[in-house]
Parts: sequence; structure tokens; C-alpha cells
Amino acid sequence: MKKHIIRCAVFALAILGMVSCSEESNLTPQPQDAKSTPMTFKVSHPGQTRATATAFEQNDKIGLYVAPADASLELGGNLVNNEALTYDGTNWAAARTLYWDEGTYNAYAYYPYIKSVESIEDQPFSVSLDQSATKTAEALGGYEASDLLYAKTQNVTASAAPVNLTFKHIMSKLTIRLVKGEDFEGDMPTTAEVYIHNTVPTATIDLQAGVATRYVKGTRQTITAHQDGETSYSAIIVPQRIENRMPLIEVVMKGVSYLFESKFQFKPGVEHLVNLIISDNPDQVKIDIGGEIQGWGSDGKEEKISLIIDEEDGIYLIPSRTPSRRMGGSFVAAALCR
Repeated sequence: MKKHIIRCAVFALAILGMVSCSEESNLTPQPQDAKSTPMTFKVSHPGQTRATATAFEQNDKIGLYVAPADASLELGGNLVNNEALTYDGTNWAAARTLYWDEGTYNAYAYYPYIKSVESIEDQPFSVSLDQSATKTAEALGGYEASDLLYAKTQNVTASAAPVNLTFKHIMSKLTIRLVKGEDFEGDMPTTAEVYIHNTVPTATIDLQAGVATRYVKGTRQTITAHQDGETSYSAIIVPQRIENRMPLIEVVMKGVSYLFESKFQFKPGVEHLVNLIISDNPDQVKIDIGGEIQGWGSDGKEEKISLIIDEEDGIYLIPSRTPSRRMGGSFVAAALCR
């Protein structure tokens, strides 16, 4: 009888052991073949800096390339070729399921999405001339469409884990803040018009390197800035250097035009801050260069820079009692005084 009980106990333990092993086996993730592993992505915006004061929004689209890590990015023939990923408010996904392959890859992404890419090294791109235009159901606003973002993740392999795509700004940003001077009577106007003169709005983009270059044959034009707040305005500018002093920023308030003339260097991925201290007397308006923010909207910190006024190369504020006349994107000053 004792032997029978012992045999039953051993048999029961064996069964329990088999069940335990079976459950453990089911809990252990089974390795997948690379070609059957779908791609997933975790996308990060560089900051809360878009005109909408949010990061990415529902139905935003980014362009994606995935190419072998040991090969150059090509216009076609990559593992993934300019696939549009759409944001549903939670996740990013293509219209079809994208699968990995054996090997190591680099992922390249950009925003906003361009349906027909012409070149990897010299893709044409233009910032909007009217960045005050607002977003509609059919199109991005002028400011949003100009803020070109880029992300690159290197040496990734097939995995169930999402690929991190952390975007950065590759254009330059100019922010103009209107500051009430001590002798300015009344409230500051909240409906000023702000223009950026004499910059080239066209560029070529290297989608492998994430670099924007001013189009050498581009013409200088005028950009209407976007209003960020009651007295703050900004515009996205193609990175470039203005070698000669010329009209750059114009603010029109209550029929009076204040013109800022300068040389300037617009740096990629940098926000340039300019404060205009407004006086009742246009001749007494002061200029203050607030600083530069590297990688604006992320963890970038403002770096204070000095303003040096020099008759030969310096920065000037030229107030005009009559707003300038803009014809065909060019700038013609009227009734200027210094």
C-alpha cells in the first residue's frame, strides 16, 4: 500500500513538473525570423514649438527611408523608400506593414512629408513666404510647412522593439519680440505686421546627412512672420549668411514702419532672438540681440550675445514714419531716416 502511494505521488509530481515546464515555455518569447518581424517606430518631436503650441498632431506625416548601414542612401532600392508614416494621435504607421530583413540598417526620416522626392543629396525645399497663413484641414500652415525636421537612427536590426526617431530642426528660426519702452504711451499694439527681408527662401536638402543648404541661384525675397503671442513673432529661415548690411527686419505698427538693417548669419538648428524696444519717438527705438538657442524647443539653452554697433559693419535700426512698399517680393524703402 505504501509503495502504491509513493508511486502515485511521484507520478503526480511528474505531471505538475510537465505542466510547469509547459507554462514556462509559453511565457518565453519565441524568436522571430527577421523577414516576418514588422517595423515599429517611436517618434519624438524636438519640442513644443510649432505654431499650434503642440508637438506632432493627428494626421501629420513623416517620410521614412531604411537602408543598409554599410551602403549609401539611394533614391530607390532601399529596404524602405520614402514611405509615409501617419500619426493617429497615439502611434505612427504606414499604409502597409513594413518588415525587416536580415542585416543592419540605418533609418532616416523627415517632416513634413514630400510625396515625390527628386534627389537624396539635393532635394529642393522652400520655406513659405507667408508664414502667417494658418493651418487648414487640407494643408499645413505656412510656419509649420517651413519647419523642416530630420531624424536619423543608425545600426538597427530586426526587433520587436520600436526604432527611436528623435527629430531635430535643420532650418534657422528668427524670433522678434516687441518690448514697450518707458516713454511709450498706451498699450502695445497686438496686430503688428512683421517682415523678414532679403533672405533666400529656397534650399536643397541632403536627406542622408540632414543638412539644408541655401540654393545658390535663389533670389532674396520677403517673408511675413508668424505671430506667436501678442507681441512676439517668428519665422523659419533657410540657413545662410547675409554678407552685406541691408534691410532685414521690418515692423509696422499704427502706420509707422521700424526697419532693422544688418549683416546676419542664420545658423542651422538655432533660434535667433531679437528684441525691439519701442518708443513713442521712432528715432529713439532701441535694439537688443537677446541671444541664440541651439536646438530650440528641446533642451537648448539661451546664450546671451553682445550687440556691437559699428559704422562700418554694425547693426542699425532705421525707423521710418511711412511703411515700406513691397513689390514682387523686393523691398523699396520710403521716407527712411536714421
